[in-house]
Order: sequence, then C-alpha cells, then structure tokens
Amino acid sequence: MTLQLKFLGGVGTVTGSKYLVDTGESRVLVDCGLFQGYKQLRLRNWKHLPVDPASIDAVVLTHAHIDHSGYLPVLVRDGFRGKIHCTEATYDLCKILLPDSAYLQEREAERANRYGYTKHKPALPLYGEKDVWKTLEMFDTSPFDLPVSVAKDVSATFRFAGHILGAAIVEFQTPTTKIVFSGDLGRPNDPIMYDPAPVRQADYLLVESTYGNRQHGARDAQDALADIINRTAKRGGTVLIPSFAVGRAQTLLYHLHELKAAGRIPDLPVYLDSPMAIDATELFCKHAYCHKLSKTQSLNACHVAKYVHDSEDSKALDYDQMPKIIVAASGMATGGRVLHHLKFYVPDARNSVLFAGFQAGGTRGAAMVAGIDRIKIHGEYHDVRAEIATLHMLSAHADADEIMLWLGGFESPPKQTFIVHGEPDAADALRHRIEEELGWSVIVPEHNETQNLD
Repeated sequence: MTLQLKFLGGVGTVTGSKYLVDTGESRVLVDCGLFQGYKQLRLRNWKHLPVDPASIDAVVLTHAHIDHSGYLPVLVRDGFRGKIHCTEATYDLCKILLPDSAYLQEREAERANRYGYTKHKPALPLYGEKDVWKTLEMFDTSPFDLPVSVAKDVSATFRFAGHILGAAIVEFQTPTTKIVFSGDLGRPNDPIMYDPAPVRQADYLLVESTYGNRQHGARDAQDALADIINRTAKRGGTVLIPSFAVGRAQTLLYHLHELKAAGRIPDLPVYLDSPMAIDATELFCKHAYCHKLSKTQSLNACHVAKYVHDSEDSKALDYDQMPKIIVAASGMATGGRVLHHLKFYVPDARNSVLFAGFQAGGTRGAAMVAGIDRIKIHGEYHDVRAEIATLHMLSAHADADEIMLWLGGFESPPKQTFIVHGEPDAADALRHRIEEELGWSVIVPEHNETQNLD
C-alpha cells in the first residue's frame, strides 16, 4: 500500500489540527485538536471522523493547546485504544487543559439550558470530564531528541519548537520516509522560550502558516505594553487582557514584572483570573529545561499577580472601581471567566481590552479587533466603548519572515511541502514565498484531502 497522508483538520483554518499517516501497516494521528471560531468549523467537532478511531494505532501530539489536543476525549470515547505520545510537559499541560475544556463545555451547556439561548433541547457538551479522565490514562511521555517507537513501523522524535512548554517539532520516521511536522513554531530570540530547533532534512514537511502573510513588527513588546497600561491608568480605567492560559499568560506576567521592577508602569494590582493559567504558571518551575528563565525569574513572574481561584472572587473584581490589570482566559474571548469581565468592562471608554495574540476568524476576539461596536455574550449584546488594542509581537507563533528563516535551515528541499494551520490568505502567501524564494514544491491541502506519498 502507498504511504498516505490524510488532512483531517488544521487546513484552511488555524484550528482542528489532525494529520493521519497511513503506512499500510499502521495508522498514526499527529495532533487531535478541536475546531474553533466560525460555527461551520465548530460543527465539524460533532461529525464522525472519516476514519474509524478504533483503526488508529497511536496519536502523537506536538503540544497541548486545545486546537491540537482538544478532540482526544472524543477520539477515545469513539473507540481509540492506542497510546498518546508526547513530551512530559505537554502531558502535564493536558492534565490542566483537557479537564478545563470539558468543564467549560458542560457549564456552557448547563447555562444555555437554564437561560434558553439554545436551539437544542437539551444542549449537550461535546464531551465531559469522565471522557477526559479516561483519555489521560492513555498518555505515554518521551524526552526530547530521543526516537521513540509509536507503532510497529513508525518512530517519532520530539525537537524543541519553542511556542509553549513542551511544544515539539515532530520528526516522523517510517522504514522508507521521513515526515516532519512543524507543529506551532515559536519565535527566535523569544525572551522566555528556546528557539525552534533546526531541521536539516525531510522527505515531506508540514509547516504551520498562522502568520504566513504577516510580520510581528520590530517594536519592543514591553514598550507597547507599557504604553497601553499607562494610557489606561491615566483615564482611571482597567486593562483587561484575554489570554491563552498556557504560554501567553506566563509571558505577560514576565513582562509585567519587568515593567514594574523598572518603574515603567504604575504599581497597579495584577490579577491572574484563571485557575488553569495559575496551574500552568506553576509548571514553569517544574519544567525549567523547557525555557530560558532562571528559577528566580520564574518565581518573580509567578508572584507579580494575585491569583484568583474562586469564581466569587472573580466576580468581585468587577465591582472594585480601582484601576487594575486583569489577565483572564480565554485568549480569543470564546469562553471562560473573561466573558463576564468583558460584559462589565467593554461598555466603559475608560477601560482597555488588550489582545495579545492571533484571533481566529469567527471568534469574539477577531470581531472586536476588527472594530465591531456591539458584541454578543451569553445571548445578550453589549456596546463596545473600551479601547481595543492588539500586541502582535507577543504572539508565540513565528511570523512569515521567521518561518522562512527556519525553513532556511534545511540542507536540501523536501520532496513536497504542505502548508497547514493557517487561514487561506496566510497559507497561500506562505506558499508563494516558499516557491519564489526557495524554489520548493509546495501544496496547500484541502480539508479531508488524501495525499499519496512516494
């Protein structure tokens, strides 16, 4: 049988990453993420995979973010019985992220039923916490830079990708073919994470394109962050930062500590209002080998914020009139505690809402960044009068130039490069650059497309 690669997600969009390698002897799924954003994408989560989960021998995760791991409980519930391979830090983060994903889905379904803003009778979660606990029992961790057998004719090697704790570039080896999955590439010269590891050779390459048509800009992240905090504080307002709980929240805390220590921003109280982000922040000390920060720097970043564990304490923040900085999940304002804060803070022009990363199409974050003047939350519309700002340079994704820099480390062109994990315009822009500047053969695959490999 011809070696096949099936694109079951993460093409034409930055979510839902799922790539199935079928050797004829075994089937291995690389990443198993949830679709997010536009409703037509989210509906894909409810459809059966075109491949029987029971026929998949193993899953390999590049990293823990929900758009790469969040479909695992469905896969297990529907019959998958193999091992889920990843780095130790990725497993520790999945133990935080997956239960939280189930909790949010169960809570949203309960809320929709209680208040009646659903067409489904009753609204149901995609999966529950019981599905997650069963899934977490199937993980098997591996160190970086050491090949591990994941199926009878397939091995995988995890290389540092930067991006977040535990994130990996996966070198996937069959008896005849090497396939490299970039996962989500981090940024070179990041103050916290290591640079993406160079890759010298691959027969086939899948490379992400989240920022395939953009540059983050040369402006210093702390300068930009200080500007909006100082501007908002002068108005007597609060800075609300919707943040990804894993990666972005910890980067923000690091920068906030540095700015406070240098006296560049007022000594406003900082609140980390996300139990998941709190747990993830504490993992920075456990997995020190995954990042550049010293133990002292890690502790300083952890201690710059007051941790908000209880939901009642979270609600109390909205009735405290003093200026402050609130970092709360989720990063694209799709769920979590940040929604309650948004309802309170966006109608007031004194406040600012600061997005610190990519906003996928169809999310509240993307709509607010685009300038929408009313936003729907929990079935009701709220006027957007607060200042809306975005700090692209805080993204954990390599931009177009940085992706090209990483690709320049290859000593010879892959037989074929596939552009994945990007909106259509970003993916096509990166395709064009690779073809023009490197002369490689490049394809932007379609959803559910199958490619026969040599």
